[in-house]
This record gives sequence, structure tokens and C-alpha cells, in this order.
Amino acid sequence: MTQLEYAKNGKITEAVKQVAEDEGFQEEEIRDKVANGLIVIPKNKNRQFRAKGIGKGLKTKVNANIGTSPSRFDIEEEMLKLDTAVDAGADAVMDLSTGGDLALILSKFLERSSVMVGTVPIYKSVSKLFSENKDCADLTADDIFEEIEYQAKAGVDFITVHCGITRESIRVLKTSDRLMGIVSRGGSLMAEWISKNQKENPLFEYYDRLLEIANTYDVTLSLGDGLRPGAICDAEDRAQITELVILGELAERARKAGVQVMIEGPGHVPLNRIAGDMKMQKRLCAQAPYYVLGPLPTDIAPGYDHIVGAIGGAIAAANGADFLCYVTPAEHLTLPMVFDVRDGVIASKIAAHIGDLEKGVKGAWERNEEMSAARNRFDWKTMFKLALDPDMARKRRQSSEDKDRDVCTMCGDLCALKTSARAAEAMKK
Repeated sequence: MTQLEYAKNGKITEAVKQVAEDEGFQEEEIRDKVANGLIVIPKNKNRQFRAKGIGKGLKTKVNANIGTSPSRFDIEEEMLKLDTAVDAGADAVMDLSTGGDLALILSKFLERSSVMVGTVPIYKSVSKLFSENKDCADLTADDIFEEIEYQAKAGVDFITVHCGITRESIRVLKTSDRLMGIVSRGGSLMAEWISKNQKENPLFEYYDRLLEIANTYDVTLSLGDGLRPGAICDAEDRAQITELVILGELAERARKAGVQVMIEGPGHVPLNRIAGDMKMQKRLCAQAPYYVLGPLPTDIAPGYDHIVGAIGGAIAAANGADFLCYVTPAEHLTLPMVFDVRDGVIASKIAAHIGDLEKGVKGAWERNEEMSAARNRFDWKTMFKLALDPDMARKRRQSSEDKDRDVCTMCGDLCALKTSARAAEAMKK
């Protein structure tokens, strides 16, 4: 059985116990939310690692996308990115590789990762065709489902599947005045396949076949937003909403089949629409966990999109997003390097924590109080422990000329805390 089926039958699994312990909830609370589709625990039956939950009431989780491209496919570099992402605090990684030995790369990811691993199976299916000088249109339904089953059997914990790219959603897209069209790689591939073959998306038409595979290995479905906006002026157009409605219906079918499911979201969204976007998804998809890229509230900051994503991500998390896909400084420009991965994870973790403060997630406020108390007593060890990036905090402190004194170099002997303490003592006299 899957985590969802166990929960519906009242059973508390080891994964549920781990999530409850890490999040500070009663085991029964986690089980009941899993049973109702409000929380997912992506953990393939064929992998062993400490489970984490994504969803209502839990800490907002962060994913790091890594993987090769046709232009750059250094496996060891990707393994270093994986280690860096996990060390920086990523709760999940996705192998989005499209270049090199894709089967070997995935096996190494699964073997090495101590966190949940996700993929987009259509990437590998199409990459195989391209290596044989074939076209995307040559892909068959069997090609798609055989690759999905291969990855599920190998141990992948969650997969992005673009089931909402249908003949109808493409028709709606064609009638829109969208500036950038389809910016989702997987979404564009499915749209090309549908348009050239004049057939329905196999992932939609044969959705029950997908559910059967997912149920067998307890793979969580991440229903991909193939029509997400890639420019803030395209946000919340009819194409995006049409796809979201379809995903909401498919999510309900997945739950009935005992398959865990979450919904993917935008993308590029103006700041004043992010909160509404999160609430709309929750309404249309029966409160399914929401997995968002960014969002990015401006399009003109290449090289700093991790900051843009953190701004949007904080608002998204505060308004219900459960899972943030990081954005790195390399976004829109190039394949991320190792240092980009770390910067992206930390930026998203900051956004996630700010969102948790607003959502009232257990322990979030208390951690800030503890940090302030440690600062007030110049307890550097505790400050480093509580910091989102302890290594950076410790490194910056050690580089200070005043590292051996209870002051920072900014204020030195003019330290406001010390002055305030002296003033308080004087007031007592």
C-alpha cells in the first residue's frame, strides 16, 4: 500500500512517525492530513532515507533543481551540486539531466541523495529520441510509460508529469495574447507532440495507467504546470487557469486511486497577485500541497533572480505554498554552478522561513526569539546554531577584527546593546 492508503486505513507508518517527530505534531494529526490529501510524504518504496512531509501546517520545504545539459554533462560536478544542496538545507533535489549517460546519472543521484529525489521522466524519453536523430513526435505512449515505470522502480520519490497540457488547454493558449508562450520545457514538449500528432496527451488520455505505476511504487505525482507564465504580464491568463482546473480534477482522481499528489505552480507573477494565486490553487485543487517555482515578481533581474525568487517565495509561502523550488543566480542565463546552487538554496530557505512565520508554523517564531536573546547576551555559539546558514555566519564573524570581543566591527565600543545596558543600570540609581 501507499502512504495515502495506509493513512486512509488508520495506520501510522514509520514515515508518518518521522514527519510527526520532526514537525512537532501528534502522529495521528499527520496521518489524518495524509489521508485527506493535505500532506504528502514523497518516499518511494524502494528507497531508504528519513522521510519529510510537504503540506498543510508543516514547515515550508525547499527543492533544488540540478542536472546536466547537452552542452555540459560532468557527473562529478552534479554530485558536488547534490552534496552542496543537501548541506545547505535542501529538503529535496530534482535530477533534470538531459545530457550524458542519463541512466547512470539518475542511479548515482538515487544512491547518493539523503533526501527525496524527483525527476521529469519526459526529459529522458525525448533525449533518447534526439540521440537517435528522431523527432519529439516519434515518441509513443509506451515510450513515456516505460520510462516512468523504469524510474519508479529505480526509486524516484516524486515525478513531474505534464498531464494538464491537453488539446483543450492548447486551444485556449492559441486564443490568448500571451507574450512568451510556453516556457515549461516538459510542457512545450507535450504541446509539440500533441500538435504534430493531432492526438491527446497520453499522460491525460491514459492517466489511469500512470496512477497504476505510481501506486505500485508509491511515487508522488507532481502535476506539472506546463502553461505557467514565464513573464509577469502573462500571469493568471486563461491558459494557466484552464490547466489548473484540469490539474485539480486529476488530483482528485489520484487521491481516489491511493496516489499521493501535489500541484505545481508559477512562475512569473506580479507581487500583488501572488497571494491570490496561492489561494486560488488551494480552492481549485481541494487544498492539495502547492509546489511553486519562485515565484518571480519581476523579469528584469538576471543574475539576481535568487533574490527575486526569495521575495516572491516568501509571499507565496505566507499565503499557502508548501514547497518552494529554488531559483539560482544562473536562472535564465546558464547552467547553475556549485556556488549558484548554494546561493539558491539559502535564498529559498530564507523565503520559506519568512512564510512559516506568517503561517504560524510550529517553532518558527520561537527560533527568532532565541536568536534575539542570544544576540542580546553575545552568545555567538547559539547565534551560529540558529542561523539559516551557520557556515556563512561563522565565516563572516571569524573574518572580523573584533572576533575575540563581544562586539561587532560595525559598532565596536559604540555597541548599542552595551550602551543600552549601561543606561539601564544608571536608571536604577
